Amino acid sequence: MAERSTAAVDVADNSGDDPLAAKADKAATDGVAESEDTAEKSADNKGSGSKSAEQPTITTPELHSGHKLARRYRLEECVTRLDGFSSWRAVDEKLRRAVGVHILPADHPRARSVLAAARSAALLGDPRFVQVLDAVEENDLVYVVHEWLPDATELTALLAAGPMEAHDAYQLVSQLSQAMAAAHREGLAHLRLTPNAVLRSSTGQYRIRGLAVNAALRGISADRPQRTDTEAIGALLYAALTQRWPYENNAYGLTGLPKGIGLIAPDQVRAGVHRGLSELAMRALVNDGATASRQEPPCTTPDELAKAVGELPRIRPPEPAFTPPPEYQRTTYQQGTYGRPATHAGPAAPQPVATPPAPLESRTGKALKWAVSALLIAALGLGSWQIADRLLHDGKGTKEPGTTQNTDNDQDDRPKAPVPLVIQDAEEYAPDGTPQNVAGVPNTYDDDTSSYWRTKYYLDGPDLVPSIKEGVGIVYDLGAAKEISSASIGLRYVGDHTTISLYAVDSLSPSGPVDSLKKIATTTTRTSSAELTLKESAQSRYVLLWMTAMPYSERDGVSGAGHKQGITDVKFTG
Repeated sequence: MAERSTAAVDVADNSGDDPLAAKADKAATDGVAESEDTAEKSADNKGSGSKSAEQPTITTPELHSGHKLARRYRLEECVTRLDGFSSWRAVDEKLRRAVGVHILPADHPRARSVLAAARSAALLGDPRFVQVLDAVEENDLVYVVHEWLPDATELTALLAAGPMEAHDAYQLVSQLSQAMAAAHREGLAHLRLTPNAVLRSSTGQYRIRGLAVNAALRGISADRPQRTDTEAIGALLYAALTQRWPYENNAYGLTGLPKGIGLIAPDQVRAGVHRGLSELAMRALVNDGATASRQEPPCTTPDELAKAVGELPRIRPPEPAFTPPPEYQRTTYQQGTYGRPATHAGPAAPQPVATPPAPLESRTGKALKWAVSALLIAALGLGSWQIADRLLHDGKGTKEPGTTQNTDNDQDDRPKAPVPLVIQDAEEYAPDGTPQNVAGVPNTYDDDTSSYWRTKYYLDGPDLVPSIKEGVGIVYDLGAAKEISSASIGLRYVGDHTTISLYAVDSLSPSGPVDSLKKIATTTTRTSSAELTLKESAQSRYVLLWMTAMPYSERDGVSGAGHKQGITDVKFTG
């Protein structure tokens, strides 16, 4: 199995420091207790054709924190012991990044199927799924290594906070159905698509973990895998709209439907549910095609569900809450006292008032009048002479033969003021195939310094190790070839140190290594901004911003502690 060439820690089998995940560490697989797991099977398998193998009586290998696999994967914390296998949070000491590891004995009846599922999932290489990094049989053990997402949140935790807004639920079903449609086109099924298997990153992107592997670990199969996964997505959409599980059993921290009434539409469970999404959930769950309001064809495959989502009218995100500005504070002054001493009761003693002399009547004033008059006369004479001289030499653009006409080139000789260049589009540049944060790229030119694009975080630094990651960057499209003279880049983190270079490139996806591109500017900064001024103006439509060093920063709720950087705002001038 080929190893990934990145030392970035950006992935997980559960959500890192998430207290919800920690609470279920000892009793759950992927955050689900064994009793809840049984309830899920009875609820989730209704009409889906899923089958679970009998529970094997196999002893989980005696492993402990600090144990090392393949002399590189150091086990840190056991998060699951169930059905003869265990799941761990570990550290890849070779690439110095956090990973997740599933371990089971080589003689486990599911060992061969787990290896086959992991290797098939690794070949998919779709970034919408948590990636399998390694699948190995060694020293009587079979283990599967996968990404670890410390900055992602389980759907279980999101649903515990309440039902989703219509736009968020729309994004959920849209992204999940498209991802699973792509997996099924490659012959891969999930069969255990639960709220614990879905993670939402800090950028709002959903990622699915355990593709094929989770089902293989538990011996789950299905006669109609596409229908099984489609119903699972429908159940997740139902839960997102209602905060209820669409079966009679309670599961994943959600209350099931009342017993004996059957499946009812989400908009009958909770007021204000989006009608189109409610019907979509029923089309995925009720496979005879009958919905609460009208007859619609069922969605029996993820591809059909994705197309049905695309046919819905656009659901806009909710408008941000308007916060009125603080009321203008009017300052009231007592009438008749502003600029004067306060009036006291009783008669006031008369005060002598000095009468100023009439303006310009003194000796000094008269001298000043004559001086000003002389200056005005001189100015008028000088102005008249200049006007006459201009008319004589430049009148009507003609000149006498044999003479040289002076053209007014003053404005052409003056240095031109910098002109802001409007960014039309941008794409992340990842020549090694491992992007940082594709969805965050528009945040770098939206004129909002509170939004940003972030990198993953690295244990080595501040300079990136070329053998692991040569650099990270974004290509900007200025719409047409423009003359570029400078750039200003807002940064999220400060410290020692950030190095940024600009390259003139030929497209949003430049070909060839960075070394072959035309570098036009470079700078290193320790502050929250980077200012780049070109020694010679360059003309290009596409500009690559390439970062090769990043400061160290502590965990900030978005990503873990390490060398990392975020770009808040990019401006080009020409």
